Amino acid sequence: MSVVGKDRPGIVAGVAEVLYELGCNLEDATSTILGGHFAMVLVVAVPDGVEQAVLEERLAAAGEALGVIITAGSLEGAGPRVDPPTHMVSVYGADHPGIVFSVTGRLSDRSINITDLTSRVIGEGNRPVYALMLEVTAPSGTDIEAELADLRERLGVEISVRPIEPDVF
Repeated sequence: MSVVGKDRPGIVAGVAEVLYELGCNLEDATSTILGGHFAMVLVVAVPDGVEQAVLEERLAAAGEALGVIITAGSLEGAGPRVDPPTHMVSVYGADHPGIVFSVTGRLSDRSINITDLTSRVIGEGNRPVYALMLEVTAPSGTDIEAELADLRERLGVEISVRPIEPDVF
């Protein structure tokens, strides 16, 4: 599912209420506010007996009430769960086009999977700083720092890489 619209309080609660009332289980979700707009992506397990048309009708009504657009589709045939992230990559520098493309392209070329990405411009005026944070899953033995080293000078950015310790429960 995806939910997009102008941000306001109550969007998550309104969507979660519909899912709860239909007996759905929220398996994975992420949300953020981008330029005053709310965006959320969810993976939901829908119980047997709940028809797609009923789910879509209830979500459309909630979306209208909340002022957002909600879309739902099947993930049948989706691949296995993604391996947990192994490293955090942070990139900071003067804002200019090409930072995301260059860094993510290099990671992709080295079979490093991006599991989470956040970026924003920090500061105002004539010297904004671009911040890019990536959680990644790297193949064993990959030296991410070395793979990105030449991008520091070429892009005029600082790049740091640190391992992520696995959660222990």
